[in-house]
Amino acid sequence: MEIRELAGIIRENGIVGAGGAGFPTYMKIDERVRTVLLNCAECEPLLKLHRQLLSRCTGQILKALTAVKETVGAEEAVIGIKGEYQETVEALKACLPGFPGIRLHLLDSVYPMGDEVVLIYETTGKTVRPGGLPIEQGIAVFNVETMYNIYRALYEQAPVTEKLVSVVGEVASPVTLRVPLGVSLSECVEAAGGALTKDPVCLVGGPMMGNIRPADSPVTKTTNAVIVLPGDHPLIRKKRQNPAIGLKRAASACCQCQTCTDLCPRHALGHPIEPHRFMRAAANRDFRDANPFLNTFFCSSCGLCELYSCPQGLSPRSLMAEYKAGLRRAGVKAPADVIPAPVRPSREYRKAPEERLEARLGLSRYDADAPLQDGLLAAKTVKILLSQHIGAPAIPAVKEGDRVEKGQLIGTAAEGLSVPVHASVSGTVQKTEQGAIILAADR
Repeated sequence: MEIRELAGIIRENGIVGAGGAGFPTYMKIDERVRTVLLNCAECEPLLKLHRQLLSRCTGQILKALTAVKETVGAEEAVIGIKGEYQETVEALKACLPGFPGIRLHLLDSVYPMGDEVVLIYETTGKTVRPGGLPIEQGIAVFNVETMYNIYRALYEQAPVTEKLVSVVGEVASPVTLRVPLGVSLSECVEAAGGALTKDPVCLVGGPMMGNIRPADSPVTKTTNAVIVLPGDHPLIRKKRQNPAIGLKRAASACCQCQTCTDLCPRHALGHPIEPHRFMRAAANRDFRDANPFLNTFFCSSCGLCELYSCPQGLSPRSLMAEYKAGLRRAGVKAPADVIPAPVRPSREYRKAPEERLEARLGLSRYDADAPLQDGLLAAKTVKILLSQHIGAPAIPAVKEGDRVEKGQLIGTAAEGLSVPVHASVSGTVQKTEQGAIILAADR
């Protein structure tokens, strides 16, 4: 198979990164790739789906990984997986002899191991420059579910219509579900036995980098988890904090201990991100040196500084995100050609153990098995967003009243960076609205 053909199949089937920002996967199919890296680090605490899927569908995922590796002409494929995922590691070891050219790299259980810049250094020893892309180092990174979707597109001609979602926290039966795209978060919670708290809040995407979403929000191609917590949980209160108040707290309480910078994973890899300098400059409105503000572009938003490192409970990540967004609105771009510092020798001693992180967040009691459930969750209505990825939204290809079948194209890819969307159920187009298509499923 040629590179253009594989990239075309991936694009036509609507495959994007199944987590994070949803980068269109076809853009990673590149002849410059020398190493294909499969990410099974479950970057966020409490998430289970990648290790579960890799354990259950080992052969299919390795087959797709081999197809990608051979098509781009890569020298090797590497599976980065935490050593504690023993069941999945054993499944891989049993299957790998049939797939030459793929090696296993066991990772420590620290956060944020799933950050692709951190993962690349851990598995290959290569550093991605500040603001750079993995392809500059000849590396393409795919998470497990994305690779599974590539398998389904190649060998089952199936577009992306489903998503695996871990539903954990204050629910009766923590579970990992297979759901149609567009089903509501509340339906996922009900499928997990319902919420156990009177004031449930849905945290989507993980406790560190996730965001609070209304219960009627739809599942998208990037929804990895729904974490249900009570409204008065410290993590929820932290995420609801007003940035203006956070800035005032920084002005009164930041003691410049530098712990946020010392424990910053990107700083440890030589990137010029120094949260403590930003906090000092922002709190005192000191704009004489622009670098503390411009360097916020290199923050990965992992949240370690504000949810683990800071002894004062301040919010460097949130404040940096506010300033970064403001700079972008003003047309300011990230500094180009920044030369990174050498990887700091202290890095090995400043990693955040995931178990300790969960305890710090008050989440240890929610670290349940959440078994992967067989079968697809039934849905009466789905709301399929036209933008579930980085780039231009898909363009509606159906109108109200149209009959559609599961897997049918309902939104075509726009010009430039974009992917199509497909019907996740068979039924009728109930409504087309700004940015979404609502389908009523057949009874």
